[in-house]
Amino acid sequence: MKFGGTSVGDLDRIRVVARKVKAEQAKGRRVAVVVSAMSGVTNQMVKYCYDLNPEADSCEYDAVVASGEQVTSGLLAIALGAIGVKARSFQGWQIPLFTDESHGCAAIDRVEGAALLESLNHGVVPVIAGFQGVDSHGRIATLGRGGSDTSAVALAAAIRADQCDIYTDVDGIYTTDPRIVKRAKRLERITYEEMLELASVGAKVLQTRSVGLAMREKVNVRVLSSFEETDDTSGTVVVDEDDGMEKELVAGIAYSQDDAKISIRNLPDEPGIAAKIFAPLSAAGINVDMIVQSIGVDRSTNMTFTVSKGHEQKACALLEEMRSEIRFGELTTSHDVVKISVVGVGMRSNAGVAATMFRTLAERGINIQVISTSEIKISVLIDAEYTELAMRALHTAYGLDGKKEETTHE
Repeated sequence: MKFGGTSVGDLDRIRVVARKVKAEQAKGRRVAVVVSAMSGVTNQMVKYCYDLNPEADSCEYDAVVASGEQVTSGLLAIALGAIGVKARSFQGWQIPLFTDESHGCAAIDRVEGAALLESLNHGVVPVIAGFQGVDSHGRIATLGRGGSDTSAVALAAAIRADQCDIYTDVDGIYTTDPRIVKRAKRLERITYEEMLELASVGAKVLQTRSVGLAMREKVNVRVLSSFEETDDTSGTVVVDEDDGMEKELVAGIAYSQDDAKISIRNLPDEPGIAAKIFAPLSAAGINVDMIVQSIGVDRSTNMTFTVSKGHEQKACALLEEMRSEIRFGELTTSHDVVKISVVGVGMRSNAGVAATMFRTLAERGINIQVISTSEIKISVLIDAEYTELAMRALHTAYGLDGKKEETTHE
């Protein structure tokens, strides 16, 4: 059972979490718990570090920002003890969960589950600080934003847990953002691949790395609410595609407002021109997502691609430095764009998904600027002002709408 920051945001919520853990234990299940820092605590720790020194040593930075989870794990162990449940807290280094040396965004190397299993075998609930591990030098290393999800999946794999329940502030995974599309439906099941694609294109429910790890280790993950009464049918289960589930044409629709579009006009039409553009961007750690290239009648090439908004200025500066070498014309950017993606494993065996998307947008006068596809995903870039219209229209076009909500009349 993993509980995020809002789920353990204050002492009353920690008491609620303790009762949920006790209820699971009462069903005869052995339970291990992973916790995040209380909501807002990590941000405060980060601010302390940057206020003292924006170039703070990454090892010391991790020592500070990992403290929030240490506090929460101890508090939850105390809360469990108060209601008669034996529990003890574990920090990442006590398990141990070993990471590489990339402090602040460390990757998990391996997890040793013996200490957790010993605790479980003695009827003691291990309450583990998420988001953190220990590097080969014995220093605390954090896993980056959303790292507690990744911790939970890795620990579930290490002790061969039957299931990893991620408790959050939503009651499952929806066909799209219910704040935009009121008739969005909660999914009972979704495949690892679909969830990985949705997470990568803007869905915020699960962290991308945790889904990838669950897929690799075959850990069944369930997403459910920590603020509602739940049972074994609650939430959404993320499972392997071959786990006896019907393959829907489209599982969900996601959007991302984090993209900036960069266009380069009048590039020379010659071999290697794309490499000359994208190799320096890659070397600078700038991830390029959607790409379209076209050749004009005068044999000049136009190139359009997207980067994250946070990398827009850096990417443009690098391109300007290469202008004399590459000899391109106009360089323009736009960040008033949104990426809309439809995802579904059913696309593998069904034609017409792209045609439905393009027709639906065209009927509403929405121009598509860039297109990218994968085996189970189609993404388009459109003007940001059409986000809600596009999301609702596509949700209906793919038959994802749930029952219409009751309306009242004054």
